[in-house]
Amino acid sequence: MIKPTLNLYIAAPRGFCAGVDRAIKIVEIAIEKWGAPVYVRHEIVHNKYVVDSLREKGAVFVKELEDCPDDRPVIFSAHGVPKSVPAAATAREMVFVDATCPLVSKVHIEAERHHGNGLQMVMIGHKGHPETLGTMGQLPDGEVLLVETTAEVATLNPRDPNRLAYITQTTLSVDDTTEIVRALKARFPTIIGPHKEDICYATTNRQEAVKAIALEIEALLVIGAPNSSNSKRLVEVGKKAGCGYSQLVQRATDIDWRALKGIKSIGVTAGASAPEVLINEVIDAIKDRYDVMSQTVETSVENVTFKVPRVLRDTIS
Repeated sequence: MIKPTLNLYIAAPRGFCAGVDRAIKIVEIAIEKWGAPVYVRHEIVHNKYVVDSLREKGAVFVKELEDCPDDRPVIFSAHGVPKSVPAAATAREMVFVDATCPLVSKVHIEAERHHGNGLQMVMIGHKGHPETLGTMGQLPDGEVLLVETTAEVATLNPRDPNRLAYITQTTLSVDDTTEIVRALKARFPTIIGPHKEDICYATTNRQEAVKAIALEIEALLVIGAPNSSNSKRLVEVGKKAGCGYSQLVQRATDIDWRALKGIKSIGVTAGASAPEVLINEVIDAIKDRYDVMSQTVETSVENVTFKVPRVLRDTIS
């Protein structure tokens, strides 16, 4: 059977970021150091394949610290946790390792610094997302006001409109966040922003790579989990940048081939918590059905690495 021809555009950067890579290594090294089981509060990163792989090695994923025994190590996910969580672990004399992404920790430090200067915080983020809960949990109740949209800026009721600072979730749409920041500055001209953009380099780079191929493709496949904020943002960015069809898939078996019928050009990217093995799986599935002419479109080169916590470094051979 003659396969239809297809132009395949592979976005770069894509897939794992330094924070995700570090978090996964922390779990793996912890299992090597202390043996199984090692407990992990929430998914270490938002990817089922990664979580299942770590579970097979001896990780036990739980919702809350209360679900962990006192005598086994516990790891906090890359998204960060409220201050109350390590405090509770310390009170129970538990061994714990914080796998919070250093770029999320940077936002936590910013929030504490502004709070120490007497400012109330406005956080741009998604309600209920683990990162948002962790960041808001760095400060006392009422000290962080959450906004998700520009419309919500109009309803903010701060303690003092002239004593505000803002922070953001690290995995948001760059363009959407810019609009919300603009609305905040219009309503609160003295509001203080971060010294450096809170949206992380990996989120920004992956969105820019999607924009670079969006007008060349008829469809975009984003490999990532449905609870992955940065992956869902890539779907949105593709649509807004001019790609007619944009689909989130966890792996090749999720691809809706009927929706791709007759399409001559497809783009592929992946969220920051999607491993390369799943990206290759999707590309191979496309090649099984099409006569593919592929090219990689690289908009930036990433060379960021983060060290694992000191408590684990003596385990690394």
